[in-house]
Amino acid sequence: MAGKYDLETTTLGELLDDPEARGIIVELVPELPDHPMIGFAKGMPAAAVLKMAGGQLPADTLQELQTRIGAL
Repeated sequence: MAGKYDLETTTLGELLDDPEARGIIVELVPELPDHPMIGFAKGMPAAAVLKMAGGQLPADTLQELQTRIGAL
């Protein structure tokens, strides 16, 4: 069964507003909520933000984030 979030359409801001999703993000990418570009990125689909972050985060961290958020 699919989770409540589709990372292709759910914005990063929506994820950060959900305490459970935010907890996962903070655990795996603690610098993300305070990143200087977060205001711009909040309105973007989470998948797009993850693609942009791909060069800055290990692939296994990105995969775990996608898996855990997708399971909510």
